Amino acid sequence: MTTAITMRKSEVGELRPSQVLHTFGIGSIVDLPNLSVLVMSMEDWPIAHSNEVGEERLLASVQDILGPQVTRLLTAPRAEETIGALTNWFDDFHTIGVPVAPFPRWMVCTACRLLAPLSSGLFEPKTVPYRPDKASYVHSICPKSKRPAPVVPARFLVACEKSHLDDFPWLEFVHGDKQGCPGPLRLYEVGPSGEAADVQVACDVCGSRRRMAEAFGRENQTKMPPCRGRRPHLRDFDPGGCEEEHVTPILQGASNSWFPVMVSVLSVPQATDKLSQLVDDNWAILEKATSKDIITAFRQIGQLKEFSKYSDSEVWEAVERKRQGTGESDVAPSDLKTPEWRVFSNPEAAQESRDFRLRIVEPPDDYTQFFEKIVLAEKLREVRALIGFTRLSSARDFDTPFELPEEQRAPLSRQQPTWVPSSETRGEGIFFQFAEPVLKEWTDRTRTFADEFVAAHRRWRESRGLDPAGGFPGMRYILLHSFAHAVIRQLAVECGYNTASIAERIYSRSPLEDEPMAGVLIYTSAPDSEGTLGGLCALGHPARLGRHLDQALENMRLCASDPLCAEHQASQDAKLHGAACHACAFLPETSCERGNKYLDRAVLVGTVERSELAFFE
Repeated sequence: MTTAITMRKSEVGELRPSQVLHTFGIGSIVDLPNLSVLVMSMEDWPIAHSNEVGEERLLASVQDILGPQVTRLLTAPRAEETIGALTNWFDDFHTIGVPVAPFPRWMVCTACRLLAPLSSGLFEPKTVPYRPDKASYVHSICPKSKRPAPVVPARFLVACEKSHLDDFPWLEFVHGDKQGCPGPLRLYEVGPSGEAADVQVACDVCGSRRRMAEAFGRENQTKMPPCRGRRPHLRDFDPGGCEEEHVTPILQGASNSWFPVMVSVLSVPQATDKLSQLVDDNWAILEKATSKDIITAFRQIGQLKEFSKYSDSEVWEAVERKRQGTGESDVAPSDLKTPEWRVFSNPEAAQESRDFRLRIVEPPDDYTQFFEKIVLAEKLREVRALIGFTRLSSARDFDTPFELPEEQRAPLSRQQPTWVPSSETRGEGIFFQFAEPVLKEWTDRTRTFADEFVAAHRRWRESRGLDPAGGFPGMRYILLHSFAHAVIRQLAVECGYNTASIAERIYSRSPLEDEPMAGVLIYTSAPDSEGTLGGLCALGHPARLGRHLDQALENMRLCASDPLCAEHQASQDAKLHGAACHACAFLPETSCERGNKYLDRAVLVGTVERSELAFFE
């Protein structure tokens, strides 16, 4: 299933619904074959073609961050599936999707190298019916081409830490002190490498020329103008302005141009009986019911097929009980993991549902002292909501989205949002619950090592203007996080899913803070209605899992970058990891919840540098 991206009432491409949150969300740039476009704000989305996603815990967390006016979680708008031969290109079918606008606005003619903004009127849009991949802009009066010459986006942009984005200041940059010359400008490739040093911008009128390399690097930062506070996805400028003295130049496809700020929860059962659980699962529909007659109407139109064993009166009574009990949870909306931990650590009491099923298995023979229990999550449902985005700095630098400073999180709409983009995926996983006594003994004997990480953590937060005293996740988190990375890298070899498709969820809390937590969930999910195929759960049986744990830990003993990797300490730099690198412990961005920070394979097993920290002796 895909959702269209539309511009000027024309479809210009397709994205998967999950991509609209993770990769190409609001404010991000989508590279198409002949142009690049920016995903616009929520005000422009045709939400009449969106579906509501039901997940109370997630909605409560989003309301805690964005405000109580948020009442719905909606998927990306998507037209109904139709047969191509019956679809008229000029019908509204091809205007349903996520709205986009061309960005950057400065374009370059591929023939004469003219560099000009779209507002100059020199470039014209061109769309081809039935071929959205052919959408482009052309230079119709190009002096060096007999036919309209295609134009491409200028691949340089500027951004700032407050998530503002703007076109590169071409006129100011090339003219320097000689301001006032209107151009025209031309962008030349003067070398074969394509690097900034081989790209030159020149003015036809005054003859000014500058290499793009002069805009990059710390020593050249002062050559850039101050930030204008532009928010192109909202079509405005930040009313509060921007305090950044100089903007930071970036390339169009730079990985740091857009980072999503998302809230994610697993749909774990909270009810104590089957009917109440069914009401929870279908609450997005049932919360609209104000009388038993509406329940009857829902049943008549086929909305309550799962309630066939129950009468309308029983369903209505269950809805009333839930409505009266809403808000009585002892867990704060910002605490996303405690309800999940309580279910995974006590699977016998968990209610099964169409999206949730657990099964306990014995730990492998060699690991019974380390794990309290291992639980196979044969069915899981994960719901995510996009609440904003950042540029230049990733939100994964923080433990939760609640810790991200509000000024760094760019808004998704001009007004206070009443809904947020969401997606749901279904899958499977393996949950490891660590033995608390063994873990406590390990943390007690690694206090000296913890001081090294704490010192590095304080320096890292100070360099970003944050309170150095807060945010340290603790040594147990470093152990659980390192273990999760080791297991994911090993399971990906055999489970049938690549590393980027497997994610971690760390449950870590010290007994000194509150109810202790020490667990790791390794899971994978897919947007298909049936979820995944069971390849990950199949590796959780004791015989197979023991072999994979042995190999995962053995892989952590030596690294291809040793001894440099093993000698690295968190206190050496601001990277917040010890003996860990891309060759041994790092994972793709989609897999790690902390951006490959707070890792050290020496806490798992002995390395060539140190062995006194090993948990699995």
